[in-house]
Amino acid sequence: MTERTVFQSIAQRHVVSLSPQASVWDAACIMTKENCGSILVIDGTGVIQGILTERDLMTRVVAKALDPKTTTAAEVMTRNPQNVSPETRVAEAVLIMIERGFRHLPIIASSGKILGVFSIRDALPREIGNAKSLAEFNDQVNDALG
Repeated sequence: MTERTVFQSIAQRHVVSLSPQASVWDAACIMTKENCGSILVIDGTGVIQGILTERDLMTRVVAKALDPKTTTAAEVMTRNPQNVSPETRVAEAVLIMIERGFRHLPIIASSGKILGVFSIRDALPREIGNAKSLAEFNDQVNDALG
């Protein structure tokens, strides 16, 4: 069976986004309405500036007692997020997530068009298993090479 690409695996085909000046409150409301765990922060020219996730809301807003209605997305987003092409295999994307410690990857075409966000929830158990095996192999190689 051929492994799926990240673009084939995403459930939500439209881009959920907001401007850097939007409030964190707006971001949370949009994420709730769209039932998604992240939102892309895109400037007026359509260029991705960052990503704001559920974890960001908890660790950078709630845990620091910031006011979500006055805190902007730009203040707490993850800037210049790692991204993948639509042709990236799911196990490769999951490996990136395992190694770098995050759960969402924007999918961006070579033309620069933003196609969506791959979430760890979009991966099948088999694909996650493949990525874990590859991560373990990489660790063994790194240990062997010193």
